[in-house]
Amino acid sequence: MKSFKIGNIEIKLPIIQGGMGVGVSLSGLASAVANEGGIGVISCAGVGLIYKGHGNFIQNSIWGLKEEIRLAREKTKGIIGVNIMVALSNFADMAHTAIAEKVDVIFAGAGLPLDLPSYQTTDSTTKLVPIVSSARAAKIICKKWYNNYNYLPDAIVVEGPKAGGHLGFKKEQISDESCSLEQIIPEVLETVAPYREIKIIPVIAAGGISSGSDIYRFIEMGASAVQMGTIFVTTDECDASQAFKQVYLTAQEDDIQIINSPVGMPGRAIKGEFLSRVAAGLEIPKNCPVHCIKTCDYSKSPYCIMKALFSASKGNMKKGYAFAGINAHLAQKISSVKEIIAILKLEFDIAEREAL
Repeated sequence: MKSFKIGNIEIKLPIIQGGMGVGVSLSGLASAVANEGGIGVISCAGVGLIYKGHGNFIQNSIWGLKEEIRLAREKTKGIIGVNIMVALSNFADMAHTAIAEKVDVIFAGAGLPLDLPSYQTTDSTTKLVPIVSSARAAKIICKKWYNNYNYLPDAIVVEGPKAGGHLGFKKEQISDESCSLEQIIPEVLETVAPYREIKIIPVIAAGGISSGSDIYRFIEMGASAVQMGTIFVTTDECDASQAFKQVYLTAQEDDIQIINSPVGMPGRAIKGEFLSRVAAGLEIPKNCPVHCIKTCDYSKSPYCIMKALFSASKGNMKKGYAFAGINAHLAQKISSVKEIIAILKLEFDIAEREAL
């Protein structure tokens, strides 16, 4: 596997660990991936539930993100990113905090981060990378950023419909071949090509990538790197509880389903008792303590997604569920991040040799 660059940052291993909230990818997982040469990513979704006692949810979130970045920096000299959902009500606070803490990269998805460059300061070093699900979204972001801020994305993550968590597709598009990652990657490469004289914008493939041969295939297609989340859940270093990881280990292929999220997007998750209770209308929230998602109206919501994801990451699967990519059922055991990366490199090398 070859290194690639995001601006002036060289990434030795072309693997970005996907941001997974709430509490699934924090400093533990992020630093482990960064130590292997990839980009480790802290999810800032719900950090205000993990770090209590520093004020209200907003203040707790700011404190928590600072603390996770500090902890990651203690464990690695590698590259650390932060994933911020545009749908978060505290998106601006999280962006300001990440930039002030000089995190290496911000990955922003679950909505179009049209104003992300506005959070930069004169001494900003943080790279800005939107996550998109179509060439149209990539085109809009490039145009808006360039016209409004004289700035272009430092890279673009293209997330296809096989990803875990929230998906940037309508339900009927998820199984539509014209919306597959294999279709979208060339379209986004074509979208960024005209900007080449101004800035090289690496394209990163994401969603359903689970092997070294997958990595080889997308890099041959023109992607500079891949983003992988699901494969890193069943690692020693993943910040979620053992009970959460066990859900992945016992999942069968038909346990992975598409659900409707209170965020207003479809999502991919693993079946369980909690989602059965949601379907039966038994988890309707009585109030909204933190209003974490801009688009969420608790009076119309089937459940509180932030509480559900937080409960699950802590191991209370009766009160939550696990988001997961389409290939989550492939997990067989708990491994170290180092072991996972070694297998991916071996599979990549085999795929490369077979292609010669």
